Amino acid sequence: MKSMAVSAEMHGASISQRNQGAPVHPFKEERPLVSVPLGFQIFGYERFITWTSQNGVFTFGFLGDYESDDAGFVVGIWYNLRNIGESVPVWVVGAGVRVSENSTLQLSMDGSLVLIDFSRHGLPVWSSSTAYLGVETATLMNNGNLVLMGSGDRVVWESFNSPTDTLLPGQSLSFPQSLQASLADSASSYYTFEINKRSGDISLVWENNVTYWSSHLSHPVDVREVRLEVDGLLGLFDVNGGLAWFCYSEDYKDPFVAFRRLRIDADGNLRIYSWNNASSSWKVSWQAVPSQCHVFGFCGLYHVCRYNSSGPSCECMLQDSAYGDCEKLADLGNCNTGITMLVLKQTFLYSLYPPHDVDMMLSLDACRSYCLNDSSCFAVTAKNDGSGLCTVKRTSFISGYRYSSIPATSFLKVCLVPEAVSAQAANLHGNTLPLDAKQHLAQIVGHKSFMVGIVVLLLITASVFFTVEIIIVWFVLYRRRQTKIERRNDFRMNPHYSAMVRLSLEEVKELTKNFGNKIGPTIYRGMLPNKILVAVKVIGNAVVSERDFLLLVSTLGSTHHKNLVALKGFCYELAHKVLVYEYISNGSLDQWLLNRKHCRGKDGWHQRLNISIGIARALSYLHLECKQCIPHGNLKLENVLLDENMIVKVTYYGLHALLQKDVASSSESPLERDIYMLGRILLHIFAGNRFVDDEKLCNSAYQMCKVGKLCQFVDPHLSIGDAELEEMERVVRLALWCMQNKPSLRPSIAEVVMVLEGSLSLDMPPENEAFSVGFH
Repeated sequence: MKSMAVSAEMHGASISQRNQGAPVHPFKEERPLVSVPLGFQIFGYERFITWTSQNGVFTFGFLGDYESDDAGFVVGIWYNLRNIGESVPVWVVGAGVRVSENSTLQLSMDGSLVLIDFSRHGLPVWSSSTAYLGVETATLMNNGNLVLMGSGDRVVWESFNSPTDTLLPGQSLSFPQSLQASLADSASSYYTFEINKRSGDISLVWENNVTYWSSHLSHPVDVREVRLEVDGLLGLFDVNGGLAWFCYSEDYKDPFVAFRRLRIDADGNLRIYSWNNASSSWKVSWQAVPSQCHVFGFCGLYHVCRYNSSGPSCECMLQDSAYGDCEKLADLGNCNTGITMLVLKQTFLYSLYPPHDVDMMLSLDACRSYCLNDSSCFAVTAKNDGSGLCTVKRTSFISGYRYSSIPATSFLKVCLVPEAVSAQAANLHGNTLPLDAKQHLAQIVGHKSFMVGIVVLLLITASVFFTVEIIIVWFVLYRRRQTKIERRNDFRMNPHYSAMVRLSLEEVKELTKNFGNKIGPTIYRGMLPNKILVAVKVIGNAVVSERDFLLLVSTLGSTHHKNLVALKGFCYELAHKVLVYEYISNGSLDQWLLNRKHCRGKDGWHQRLNISIGIARALSYLHLECKQCIPHGNLKLENVLLDENMIVKVTYYGLHALLQKDVASSSESPLERDIYMLGRILLHIFAGNRFVDDEKLCNSAYQMCKVGKLCQFVDPHLSIGDAELEEMERVVRLALWCMQNKPSLRPSIAEVVMVLEGSLSLDMPPENEAFSVGFH
């Protein structure tokens, strides 16, 4: 810690040398914040007294709107610039909590730095939590780092270890630290800049869920830190000090740039700012997302982002003509006159809550028709680039962006207005309806009023009461029948069945002939109306809310990989939760291994190796390539299926949280548990599933591999030559590494794939960590 503080001080000195006579604020008294003792205080009502670093570059204290005190103040660090309006905090206490001028920041006698707002009953708002740790002094270093020091210049606490939204030159950001964008009226934000520990990538993430920008490393890296250099280089450094990824500011190594800072702004973009002495202003010299409209959720709900002469702007999807506000989407269940599709050309829409769309392969017209006939669809976007991609939004919480170069057309489901039917139909292949087309939809209000009047008259008229009752019964029966037809059509419309369908329990019973064809403990074979087979998994005693269940289904349904069994539909009722998967005809891997005649000789060896690679690739996709990382949670031979072409199909992934059967100990994550189970499967594949006990399996594999007698470990039905024996040794070593007692010693899934594919070799694991005994 001491060496870091010394290096920080040296960096600050270099800044000072380049900026002799640092500019100061007029009408302010500056005092050095250097080695101030216990009992030191800064008062909010004395905010025009500023406390600076020794070189005068940085200031610490109360910062607010100098034209108005109504918004309150933050306590933090900022560059000591002559232009007061450009004084942007580079670090703030309490993630930007605002306090009144009747506040005090004090270095208490017990060694804690504490912020107290006396307008809040004198309670502490924030604390460094360093009481009785030996703190003696506080210093604002020349590089902008606020440190609390003990005896012998020992650093007890420093602001660089708890960054907010900004990284200064020379400051390191390492896992699990992150930068979080701040909002003017809140201490939190939707946007985060973070390090992905598994892949090593740096990413911009929305609500810890959607990654909308990443460094996209070509292979996983063991990352040490992210650092902004003084010359304008932003680098991602590995544990050996190597540069794994980097970018330059446009004024890289410009000697006239006095200061720089990296910040994740409230709009979700990550930018490098450079201070221009000539104009006395900050200039953006690099930003992560070139097109601001591509920042996920930038314009928020019911808006689309577009560009005009002044830059990105947000416009309403539907305009409330009466109030000029953006309206939420219509309640389609109350569209008494029917529904239609509003055309939005050169527009891409996406779901915000939950942030998962369903991809299908349909033409533009088929995409529109699919949504129109799907009661759970609110909007679709059809790509016009020849790909035939149709993305379905099954939530009304939608956002998007539009500009002339987007090869896409979106369709938004709205209530049908009789007077506008002909205009909208004509507009399908013509010009896009304007966003304020809500003036037509506003006529619904009058129509609803008319209908309400009729209903009131019918209720008053006793002579027609019986007739109304009959109509209601007929309508309910009709709607049920129509719903069944619509859901059957969901399956028929897309021959590949890439869109999930919600089914009732009665429909599931119809598909499975009342659960009459049982093919597993909780699995039943079913048949769709078009004679396509499906596998129906009944979730047992899962206690889960409908919202959480739908979020999980949305996540699992968005996966698309040749080695994964596709999720086709689901059923959620209070006492019944069901998942509908594509049917895989060739059975499970454990059954295939028991059938010796199918896996003999050298062909059997190559089949088993290809099966192993397929399982690893499926796991790699789930861990690294999905928008949201999906641990399998229950990887075993029975959950690995084989199709008629011997292609691996991993199934029942991501259900560990739903079933509450996560057997991992506190020392391992679900992803690390997946690696352990993959190693176990690899040993069973090549041993022929002859071992029941994990301890015996690992013992035998390790001892035979150690003495060079792997032929005695592998399935005796296999024919192993010298070339196959070398591959076999590599696979067994990999499996033993995967089953290490210490999760930190297990390889990543990316390394597993490379070893199986032969592009990476590995040594024998250490004997005392050779295997895990049983389950953790």
